[in-house]
Amino acid sequence: MSFSPSPFPSSLLYFLLFQLSPIVCHPLPPSFPLFLPFTLPLSFCLCPSFFLPPSSLPLVLHSSSSDGSRAGRERKKTVSFSSSLTERKISSAADCISSMVEGTELRKVRSNSRVYQRYFLLESDLQALRWEPSKKELGKACIAIPSIKEVRTGRNTETFRTNGVYDQISEDCAFSIIYGETYESLDLVANSAEVANIWVTGLRYMMLYGKHALDMIASSHDSLRLAWLTEMFSSVDVSDGPCGEEEGICLRSAVGLIRKVNPGVKNGKVEQRFKELHRNKERTTGAGTDIRVTKEEFVEVFHDLCTRPEIYFLLVQFSSNKEFLDTKDLMRFLEAEQGVAQVTEDMSLELIQSHEPSEEGRRQGCLSLDGFTSYLTSLRCHLFDPEHNQVCQDMNQPLSHYFINSSHNTYLIEDQVNGPSDVNGYVRALKMGCRCVEVDVWDGPDDEPVVHTGHSLTSSVVFRCVLDVIERFAFVASEYPLILCVENHCSLGQQRVMLQHLRTILGDRLYTEPVSGGEGYLPSPFDLRGKILLKGQKLKEACGGTEGDVTDEDEGAEMKASAGAGTGAVKPATPPAAPKRFQLLKELSDLVTLCKSVRFKDFQVSFSTQKPWELCSFNEVVALCCTSESPGDFVNYNKRFLSRVYPDPMRVDSSNMNPQYLWKCGCQIVAMNYQTPGLMMDLNMAWFRQNGNCGYVLRPAIMRQEVSYFSADTRDSVPGVSPQLLHVKVISGQNLPRPRGSGAKGDVVDPYVYVEVHGIPADCAERRTRTVMHNGDNPIFDESFEFQVNLPELAMVRFVVLDDDFIGDEFIGQYTIPLECLQPGYRHLPLQSMTGEDLLHAQLFVHVAITNRRGGGKPHKRGLSVRKGKRGRQYAALRDLGVKAVDEVFKMATLPLKEATDLRENMQSSVDVFRELCGVSAAANLMQCVLALGSRVAGADGAPLLLFELRDQYPTMEPQGPLPEVLRKVVSTYEMMIQASRAVIDLSDGVYNRILQIQTTAMEFHEKLQTMAVKEGLKGRKVTRAVESFSWNITILKGQVDLLKRAKTEVQENLKQVHYAALTSDLSKGRTGQTTRPRCSLDAVHNKALTP
Repeated sequence: MSFSPSPFPSSLLYFLLFQLSPIVCHPLPPSFPLFLPFTLPLSFCLCPSFFLPPSSLPLVLHSSSSDGSRAGRERKKTVSFSSSLTERKISSAADCISSMVEGTELRKVRSNSRVYQRYFLLESDLQALRWEPSKKELGKACIAIPSIKEVRTGRNTETFRTNGVYDQISEDCAFSIIYGETYESLDLVANSAEVANIWVTGLRYMMLYGKHALDMIASSHDSLRLAWLTEMFSSVDVSDGPCGEEEGICLRSAVGLIRKVNPGVKNGKVEQRFKELHRNKERTTGAGTDIRVTKEEFVEVFHDLCTRPEIYFLLVQFSSNKEFLDTKDLMRFLEAEQGVAQVTEDMSLELIQSHEPSEEGRRQGCLSLDGFTSYLTSLRCHLFDPEHNQVCQDMNQPLSHYFINSSHNTYLIEDQVNGPSDVNGYVRALKMGCRCVEVDVWDGPDDEPVVHTGHSLTSSVVFRCVLDVIERFAFVASEYPLILCVENHCSLGQQRVMLQHLRTILGDRLYTEPVSGGEGYLPSPFDLRGKILLKGQKLKEACGGTEGDVTDEDEGAEMKASAGAGTGAVKPATPPAAPKRFQLLKELSDLVTLCKSVRFKDFQVSFSTQKPWELCSFNEVVALCCTSESPGDFVNYNKRFLSRVYPDPMRVDSSNMNPQYLWKCGCQIVAMNYQTPGLMMDLNMAWFRQNGNCGYVLRPAIMRQEVSYFSADTRDSVPGVSPQLLHVKVISGQNLPRPRGSGAKGDVVDPYVYVEVHGIPADCAERRTRTVMHNGDNPIFDESFEFQVNLPELAMVRFVVLDDDFIGDEFIGQYTIPLECLQPGYRHLPLQSMTGEDLLHAQLFVHVAITNRRGGGKPHKRGLSVRKGKRGRQYAALRDLGVKAVDEVFKMATLPLKEATDLRENMQSSVDVFRELCGVSAAANLMQCVLALGSRVAGADGAPLLLFELRDQYPTMEPQGPLPEVLRKVVSTYEMMIQASRAVIDLSDGVYNRILQIQTTAMEFHEKLQTMAVKEGLKGRKVTRAVESFSWNITILKGQVDLLKRAKTEVQENLKQVHYAALTSDLSKGRTGQTTRPRCSLDAVHNKALTP
């Protein structure tokens, strides 16, 4: 192959060849040109992979090492398999400063959309930062460390926001240096989040300590850890030989100490690390257990295997650049990041006493890196909100208002055709919180009914034994009602045996009270606690004999018919022309009360004739047709009636349907094959965890309200519901096991993570991290994603870890959680196997934040210059019904709806502008904004240039002297935010009452709307459209009222956060400089915000 004499095209050509063939690493030809311009063309810079971490690219194009350091500038170009961008593990500011002195390649971003690759380094005297090459004079291509005002993380400067390559820049790799009297910004992009963290941490230390930084670090470096490790080392039992700093301890004891702190690390890896250390130092004369480990060697290996750099970088971020957190630091972390309310100093001290391993740290009230790691990996920092471990929803709504955890053919433990039947299927399902189980009963030998799938080769289990198990385990996991779906195919003789067993075994637990014809809704789960409801066929009330005939329900026959039609694509089974009928014993019929089985014809017939206690079962394919063809009718149907959906008969392998497809229409009972693990069961089990795993989950309000509009197939925002932004940062993984059954790569794991959002069609999305090569112990991902969620109450988040393999990526673990159960902040989540068990010590470390949706267009256009004004604002639109009297009432709502939107949007926009000027991310709250300000408002004498006056209901920001332009903008923007917040507090109640009055007036037309529409001359579809428009308008009015209430609550929370953050950061007027000060409780701040 010949290469062009032009250096750049041939380089790009060879790069493309490697992209197309990333598996085989060919050596570079001798004639291959290594020249690349330092200023890359914008067209190349706009390529998304240009900003990806080098370890995700098959070929490293630049001539430095993968982390951009000088040490690798003479190395040959290679395929990068590095899991970390530095060979040594960073765990101290000294490591960061050492790396900065060595130098790193960074990308310098300019406002003119140009990106320059430069080599940055810290001068050896620690006085200045410089870069090369540069067209500037040597003295100008540098920044004096004392001139640095702030080091800002993320893409949070005007240059980043208005630059044309915003979307291609990783939030986690970007940082900015704010310097000089005019607050200029040097905006940089590192090759990885780890490199960015190194520079941010090192620069912040340099700002604080200047040229004495290394001396300060050396005087306090790891003192708490070293004291603790010395104590641990000295406590080892010396019965197997002498022990001391010189003699050391045996290898087995040293390995045991390491694994006591980090139980996820393998014995072999720890032993290998000690042996390597001995070989490198040439101190070993034997092998195996003869090796003696000294204290220095033990500390070094501990440092290597038990230090998590990502937690270290987090610690120094909140510790004011110390190597530990004091009580004040910990309080600020709990308040600002973890969302913990009413934090006190005693609470912080309690956490330190619980998690700090060193006695010295506990005595001083300090949380070291190891203590901080212990806290972050404890149950306190689990991603799942512990409040949802108990029943936390209203259980007094009608039964039809809940999703119900349901099982299909519960007795089967394998496939649907020839799998075995076993009572353990019921035990497993009931213990997992299932509240609806299925029993297919047929005539058995010796006059004993049996349970199995008809028209198949499945084995049988005695009906009596099934009832024994149900009676024993029905209410082990939940006290709320259990629905027993009885598919009866027995003769009259064996039906009498069934009746006897039901009465004898289940007894008083059976709910047999007759229903009242005037009841419009079913009883609530609370009213039915401890009861078992039979779902089955029921004779007509006019039947006066001891038996009568009813339609046969036979899902097994459907399966047989489908199997006979072929084994191709899934098709709906053709229903029999004339349904079979069979004789039903009246006494058995009388046991069925609240769940009478009826056949579904169409929605209009059901709306006019179906009773609330009648239940229709839908074949999966029929139900999916309803969701696509009549989503609105299906939602309205499920507001009053229970619907059960069972898997298509073609699923002979017991595979599962996606329950989300049915839940979005409000289907309450979606029957799942519990014996088949996978994505669908992950979604089902995670969904029902959100209410104490009691088997019942209250449906979203928009699916319960009698007059509301919701289309299950919507691919846009939901009327009356405020969309939310979910911010997820996947930071790292720990102890990721090799995929089960994988042997081709040995113990090597190349993990990556998918983050998926499941919900209504508008919300479904997925994003993936880069692959970290050859690291399952502690892979660092450091990648952030953002998802818009339009119906949060129906959304779930799923984390999936896969092993990257060129043959086929293999499953490592997953964790699924409802959006409503997410705890904000820095959290660990346990990974689960394919069958739902926790993987030992395997977890992910993530950061989660949920914010309200904000205007401003695409992410890279969120700068102040392009923010939407009132002219570009979208207001809630009401629909004309064609009924004059009703339309006149709704027209009265136009002005108050506009006022409500303006109040909310003005407040939210002003908060956004203030947040941007504070230089924090879109996920930050106002407490974090004020805390960020605290680091940049110090004057030349160290006194703050800005202070908050907190004596008024609305905190004011008061300059303490002349301010630079950037701080004057902060003050004016803050004043605008306070004005908009004051308007919400003062005016929202009046607007709220006006909208509520119009809603009440409109609802007076609800019962007679169809009659009025006919009188206006509307017919057929136009009448239906008028009813839909009425529901739409009522939904808009309800939604705007709710949004206005939430906006007022948000303002009160914002004021509380500003007040509290000003106290925390010593920016409260009259309190600066105090070493100790009284701290106002959150409740007191909240009450002050409410005081007129």
